Amino acid sequence: MNEKTCAVCDYPLDANAIQVTIGNRVVEVCCEECAEKLREASAKGSA
Repeated sequence: MNEKTCAVCDYPLDANAIQVTIGNRVVEVCCEECAEKLREASAKGSA
């Protein structure tokens, strides 16, 4: 079985995963805290 993990912290994802759009990609994270970290990192990278 291929288990999905959080794009930020590698925590196993469940039905409560949050989808975040970064550029033209959609990535899944485990919680709102990781989603915010991903958004902040993306904003810094594109500035």
